[in-house]
Amino acid sequence: MSIAENIVHVRERIAVAAARVRRRPEDITLMAVTKTVDPDRIRQGYEAGLRVFGENRVQEFEKKATALAGLKDAEWHLIGHLQSNKARKSAEMFHAVDSLDSLHLAQKLNEATKQMAKILPVLIEIKVSDEASKSGIPVSSPELETLLQAAATLDHIQVCGLMTVPPYTEDPEGARLFFRLLRDRRDQIAARRLPRIQMDVLSMGMSHDFEVAIEEGSTCVRVGTAIFGQRPKPA
Repeated sequence: MSIAENIVHVRERIAVAAARVRRRPEDITLMAVTKTVDPDRIRQGYEAGLRVFGENRVQEFEKKATALAGLKDAEWHLIGHLQSNKARKSAEMFHAVDSLDSLHLAQKLNEATKQMAKILPVLIEIKVSDEASKSGIPVSSPELETLLQAAATLDHIQVCGLMTVPPYTEDPEGARLFFRLLRDRRDQIAARRLPRIQMDVLSMGMSHDFEVAIEEGSTCVRVGTAIFGQRPKPA
């Protein structure tokens, strides 16, 4: 199928999953993950109605940015791990950083955006398993509390919610408990009404498990393969 047909199919799957739990599909953002996707194919997705895109690496998006500059109302999110020495560049290039995973990085982003006189939306990435390959603040770590408390003083970033990448399982149901864990943590934080902390966004679910994520409360699903096809394997 074409990219446009894939998008239609994904939106249909979103609608069906939302209906199962009596949610409105329009309350769920479809983010197209464009890691390794060339600008021409990204443009095809844009022309088929996509507006929110997620990139994994600052360097890769930097190479694409000129070719994509004409997509005026496109929204670009950084969803991959961000090194603090690239904080300024990411603040310049992206509309949001969805992978905040330390107080140090939050301070670096705040410093960069203050110099630009802008406020940068961010999501805190939460690590819901003990996988060494996963980034994020462990769900029960004191570091998360430290970051939440510090957010009141970081007036040039806006914490908007949480993001996670659960362990991969062949059966999408294997991710349900991890999605539920993140939702419960979000609800706990939201109930505290902390200064400068919003918990409106719950970014979880990818191509193989986003229906389960929607059933567990996801407000943003990050879909790459189901839209653009399998990524080419490294040489």
